[in-house]
Amino acid sequence: MTNERTERAERAGESPPAGTQRPEEVAASEDSEASAAAVEDAASDVERDLDELAETRRERDEYLELARRTKADFENYRKRVAKETSEALLRGKADLARQLLPALDNLERALATGQDSSAHEALVKGVAMVRNELHDRLEGAGVEAFDPTGERFDPQLHEALSTMPSEGTASGIVLETVEKGYRLNGQVLRAAKVVVSK
Repeated sequence: MTNERTERAERAGESPPAGTQRPEEVAASEDSEASAAAVEDAASDVERDLDELAETRRERDEYLELARRTKADFENYRKRVAKETSEALLRGKADLARQLLPALDNLERALATGQDSSAHEALVKGVAMVRNELHDRLEGAGVEAFDPTGERFDPQLHEALSTMPSEGTASGIVLETVEKGYRLNGQVLRAAKVVVSK
């Protein structure tokens, strides 16, 4: 009814009664209120989206840091396992070599006593083959023999079984090697058993 009065007053060329609005003003007012509500809703949505984006970035950064730490831990674990495996393999080789050395010594002694007798030629040949095979296997595992005859006595490498005087030889020189010494990658498995000059 208010709109009808306003329209009639406008047709008659009169001012509309006080307190009434033209239809354009009513529509504009309603549009501006709707626009303001839409802007507020949009602003609220943008704020929510920004909060979610910030939360997602924070989670992403946490997961990225966790992945980096996990990668570093795994790399350290891999290196540690490789080192432990290498050390265990070296200990296994050293243990095997220690177990085989007495057999190799016995074979060498048998060869030394059997070389004087021609009747035992086949025995000597067979024992020599076994000794050579053992020696080759030890060398394949990295074990090397050393004979220090003529060298200066070194308690880290040699075990003195006895001393004897020797003319023309300085004191502390290895005169005879009773049993060879053995090393694995520079580590002494067994010191050479020697006779040293006085």
